[in-house]
Amino acid sequence: MCPVNSLESPRFCGIRTFMRQPAAAAGAAPADVSIIGVPFDSGVSYRPGTRFGPAAVREASTLLKPYSPELDVDVTEAFSIADHGDIDTIPGYMEESFTAITAGLLPFFRANTLPVILGGDHSISLANLRAVKEAQGPVALLHFDAHSDTLPSYYGKPYNHGTPFYWAISEGLILPERSVQIGIRGPLYSRKALDWPRQQGLRIIMGHEAHALGLEAVIREALARVGDAPVFLSFDVDFLDAAYAPGTGTPEVEGFTTYEAMTLVRGICSHCRTIGMDLVEVLPDKDAAGITALAGASVIFAFLAANAARRRR
Repeated sequence: MCPVNSLESPRFCGIRTFMRQPAAAAGAAPADVSIIGVPFDSGVSYRPGTRFGPAAVREASTLLKPYSPELDVDVTEAFSIADHGDIDTIPGYMEESFTAITAGLLPFFRANTLPVILGGDHSISLANLRAVKEAQGPVALLHFDAHSDTLPSYYGKPYNHGTPFYWAISEGLILPERSVQIGIRGPLYSRKALDWPRQQGLRIIMGHEAHALGLEAVIREALARVGDAPVFLSFDVDFLDAAYAPGTGTPEVEGFTTYEAMTLVRGICSHCRTIGMDLVEVLPDKDAAGITALAGASVIFAFLAANAARRRR
């Protein structure tokens, strides 16, 4: 199947797939880029509803056009893209859902495709990275977020959207000495809240630090950090300031604009070896005018354009 031409078919028509790209038939060989939804939000600590994030991001993505003037690439010329729908999860059952997510993603990370995962809350990143590790080994983590998500537990339980990277480090899924978190900000539970991930070798560029350094310096440091390692990008929409991403479960102020976010993604991902990404924490119920879902879809587009530019080189 060919992508829908939005100059011939209005964007409000048809089945909602990411960027109106073809829906993959069951059992079809993966395209160059595979879009997979993971509608799971049982790991949230405050506002629920991110299980509807994949649908909202797909809806918003119908506005996107294929050519990136910043990088002079057309993503649909560079890649074949297919939307594989959603992985079935089990609301309220963390470990069972993680098992289903990992099993559903494994074929994609074993294939010659670039998986793009639509969440869902950030707890799914642990299941995503388990699939990456099983298929390709541990990877560098490029993480954009207001929160480090490196607590060992929440409410006495190990799995929550505030814990995935504690367990990813503990299980050897990521290479902390090659990984970087960007944009962490807001009040913390204690002065020592970030001691453990730093002791493991994780570089945390705090939000105020990133603002002071500037975009180019952050890009340079991130690229030096990940080097030639395979990189998995995890983007939580609350990396954006609450003014740009009101539709999320735990919004934070003093954040970043959509321009800054997309500049960072383009600048880093066009020069490193990314093997997949997830986009998480879009909460449609709190999303005034759909701006958060559009921001999320646009970050994914920036990621695809960056990979197209790197492929061209």
